[in-house]
Amino acid sequence: MIVEASTQESAHFPAARWPEWHCPEHGGALTVQPEGNESGLACAAGHVIPCVRGIPRFVSGETYADLFGAQWNRFPKTQLDSYTGKPITRDRVRRCLGETLWRSLAGQQVLECGCGAGRFTEILLAEGAHVTSIDLSSAVDANARNFPIGPRHRIAQADIMKLPFARESFDIVFCLGVIQHTPSSEATIEALSRFVAPGGWLIIDHYTYTVGWYTKTAPLFRAWLKRLPAERAARITERLVDVLLPWHKRVANVPIARSIVHRLSPVLSFYVLYPELDDRLQHEWALLDTHDSLTDWYKHFRTVGQIRGTLEQLGFADVWCERGGNGVEARGRRPTST
Repeated sequence: MIVEASTQESAHFPAARWPEWHCPEHGGALTVQPEGNESGLACAAGHVIPCVRGIPRFVSGETYADLFGAQWNRFPKTQLDSYTGKPITRDRVRRCLGETLWRSLAGQQVLECGCGAGRFTEILLAEGAHVTSIDLSSAVDANARNFPIGPRHRIAQADIMKLPFARESFDIVFCLGVIQHTPSSEATIEALSRFVAPGGWLIIDHYTYTVGWYTKTAPLFRAWLKRLPAERAARITERLVDVLLPWHKRVANVPIARSIVHRLSPVLSFYVLYPELDDRLQHEWALLDTHDSLTDWYKHFRTVGQIRGTLEQLGFADVWCERGGNGVEARGRRPTST
């Protein structure tokens, strides 16, 4: 069953008709409790999903993604194109979607998995998509503050491995910057694939192997920091950035010196990749990504061939898979018939 949004938008971007929420435990459709949206969603088996600040919470308690939630709530706008004034995220989304899909986003039902604070949400909404944003962590609260729930946007705190929808419900399932941080990359891709409608698309990316990662001090710092309480780990990574980032700036245009500093320092910097960012944004991006890189509980790597093989084994057609972005970027289309 499709749920129609109660508010109206312009004719150019009409109000969404949403795929229904489904109970991840019992499989049936969920209905809003009579008391209102804040009270929760209920399934026929009596399972009630609480809604907090209008966001259904399909997960509770601690998860491996809690550090990510903390960082996105601390840096809710850092990577938004509207904040940087640069089309960094827009260019990435457009490349991963491909020109044909990019030009047809308006009106598409998009399931955005691992939404964080909304760097991709912003782009998808701007292009007219109807976006269901989910995240395992409290990052959903930062997302809602940046892009409030409305006729074309809804949010849920949910687990990719137990998504609260009927299978094959979405035109596009979109997941960037996430899969490598889950317990099993292949299991996560398979779980995402279930919700792509016939003729729809799965859009993903993944870290790949690099010599640089294995010749840096970062893995040693990560082995220590990821086991610390979130607040302590954040203080340490912030101190590392404050002390070491100026060295990254000094050597940005000196290749040999830059290579040495990048090997010795666990700090991630963007002076070479995004020289257009000013010093304030360089510092914020370094804080955010260094914390991410040194505190993620899971960090997997896959080759182009491995990602392509996984998509093909799952039955996707028109598979595009190349090195780019954070490692490997890929998309595939679910055939309309088998």
